[in-house]
Amino acid sequence: MRMLRFLISTFLIAASVTPAAAQARLKAQATVAGDIVRIGDLIENAGVAANTPIFRAPDLGQTGAVPMRAVLDAVRPYGLIAVDARGISEVSVTRTSRAIAIDEIEARIVQALTARYRLGKADDVKLSFDRELRAIQLEANAGADLSLARFAYEPSSRRFDVTFELAGGRAWRYTGTAVETVEVAVPSRALARGELIKASDIAIERRPRTEFTSEPPAPVTETLGRAARRALRAGQALRNADLMKPELVQRGEMVTLHYEVPGIAITMRGKALEAGTEGDTVNVLNEHSKRTVQGTVTSPGHVTMIARTPTVVAQAEPVTDPTAK
Repeated sequence: MRMLRFLISTFLIAASVTPAAAQARLKAQATVAGDIVRIGDLIENAGVAANTPIFRAPDLGQTGAVPMRAVLDAVRPYGLIAVDARGISEVSVTRTSRAIAIDEIEARIVQALTARYRLGKADDVKLSFDRELRAIQLEANAGADLSLARFAYEPSSRRFDVTFELAGGRAWRYTGTAVETVEVAVPSRALARGELIKASDIAIERRPRTEFTSEPPAPVTETLGRAARRALRAGQALRNADLMKPELVQRGEMVTLHYEVPGIAITMRGKALEAGTEGDTVNVLNEHSKRTVQGTVTSPGHVTMIARTPTVVAQAEPVTDPTAK
């Protein structure tokens, strides 16, 4: 009897000094690197059951949710009965990945095109895909890179067919069209003839170069401050023939005539008989003399008359015949 009491006392003393095992607790979020979700990914303090697989992981780079009740039912057969759910209704599970972004995929295809065909600079090539382009998701620890397995391009139709492969058998195929483009200025609204073009009036777009085989587009940097030579519609790519220097004198406009010669400077009023830009020669009706004169447009509403300097021919001196008497 004394021996039994001794054993019971020893057990109680040992129990009082041994720390209780930490309680299993449900996690609100989990991140996994592989295609399997284990108990330890979802439960804190899972003990020896932590490495036991219970669910499939989401696809690469994706996040899924597992209901709290499904987690508790899945871990119960492995001895985890009193799991503290902490009020969590579902666990968010994310599978890590290494992404190859859409921009990088396009850049690889353009690089292959410009290296093999005369499509100009890489920045000038625009791709259109037959299907929605999505980023490529690889295993987070994948060391291998994509390789170009197949490449085809038909210049007449401008269609491409490209396949990338990854060591291990995965492959991605892309089809579509590749077009060489050029940067152009297009009116963002309709412009009337003679209307001055401001920065708010144009947008910069990229258009297929084949649209400009007969005449190149107007340089984007030279469109501002010029005027429409004719009525222009919104969205129309601007060419040099569509633009002109702004008209500083309008037909029928009253202008100031300037006449200057050394020692003389005269100004008078006149009526422009035609429109003109800076440097143009226009006819002006002199309001005082009612005569038509010509002048050069020098600034808005001002015309400088062309001075006609008479040509002076030196008079020849008579020649004396030395034999004359």
